[in-house]
Amino acid sequence: MKILILGSGAREHAIITALLRETPRPNVVCAPGNAGIAAETAVVALDANDPVAVTDYAVLNSIELVVIGPEAPLVAGVADALRARGIAVFGPDRAAAALEGSKTFAKRIMDEAGVPTGRAVRAGSLAEAEAALDEFGAPYVVKADGLAAGKGVLVTPDRAAALAHAAFWLEHGSVLIEEFLDGQEISLFLLSDGHSVLPLSPAQDYKRALDHDAGPNTGGMGAYSPLPWLDAEFGSENEFVDEIIETVALPTVRQLAAEGTPFVGLLYCGLILTDAGIRVIEFNARFGDPETQVVLPRLLTPLSGLLFAAAAGTLGTLPRPEFSADVAVAVVLASENYPQDPLVGREITGLDAALRVPGVTVAHAATATAGDGDEGGTLVSTGGRVLSVVAVGASFSEARSRAYQALGQVSLEGSHYRTDIAARVA
Repeated sequence: MKILILGSGAREHAIITALLRETPRPNVVCAPGNAGIAAETAVVALDANDPVAVTDYAVLNSIELVVIGPEAPLVAGVADALRARGIAVFGPDRAAAALEGSKTFAKRIMDEAGVPTGRAVRAGSLAEAEAALDEFGAPYVVKADGLAAGKGVLVTPDRAAALAHAAFWLEHGSVLIEEFLDGQEISLFLLSDGHSVLPLSPAQDYKRALDHDAGPNTGGMGAYSPLPWLDAEFGSENEFVDEIIETVALPTVRQLAAEGTPFVGLLYCGLILTDAGIRVIEFNARFGDPETQVVLPRLLTPLSGLLFAAAAGTLGTLPRPEFSADVAVAVVLASENYPQDPLVGREITGLDAALRVPGVTVAHAATATAGDGDEGGTLVSTGGRVLSVVAVGASFSEARSRAYQALGQVSLEGSHYRTDIAARVA
């Protein structure tokens, strides 16, 4: 099978790594990719957000399946253009991708479907935001309505800071003011073909920049999977997953289908376990980063078959995906001054030594080869979250030890990472 992966991050690298370990190996091309992806498979210089360019390339190169990694191509309508040309695509159309592209849309879908979520008020002006903040009280939760690269959410006890965040995002559209929900957060990915769903294994990510959940929100600084503490809460991971399928995933997918916007792709359920039960914090319309880096290494079922079945509308004929008993931990290495204005273009060294640690892989995100572009070039950083060091082990203690041992081999001037990823389960 010839598969085109759209994207350039660690999530896409993890997807490609999972595909390339299959037997037989599919023919994988990535656009635009990064230095790490280019070392493993073919990459092509293509604007992943351009529906015409992507579709023309797919047709000319006999692509059998397109997998859309990031959210921007979804909101740009890339999936719509591909389907119009008869190309199988894993990723929702523009209308269904509004589940991530508009938090107001997502809240309406949840309300219509009876999905448990927190109370929220849409604000189109600073006065409306101020009134909503006073209605809910501290801690204040302010969310940009549209896409914000994981940085549109602020949770703060400081009313002035909440108003300032609202004012900034109101310049780009509307904001949502929500009630504060307290509890453990969980990420659960579900494959959807528009009417059926199949779950992957739950994960937990770390959104704050610094240890002990301090500092500003980021796109994610690390993750681990599975979540052993779900057993105490629900009896087993499977029982938790069953509950989410029945109360969240299927009602959402059915509501979207009823509105004529079937959701085909990856439904990312951002959940929180409160004293009152499970609530949905947010939906995303694609694989999450860094959770993908810890979920897919444990996947035993061939990923290509799952993605194609979702695209073809035949998920209902497949059993649930199987996962290994191993655990996985991912730690993100970030550039100096991330998440504000990261300093980029700096040399990265030590990856060969890191990869010699047992059970370790590296998922590249913001990397490029400087110089001639050949193997002798210098590896440099190009963005905020540079790479994920992923370690698999028989226990979380082993996986954490491996991840941090490997990170200790990597050198990038001014870089930083959290030291407490998966500490609570090790």
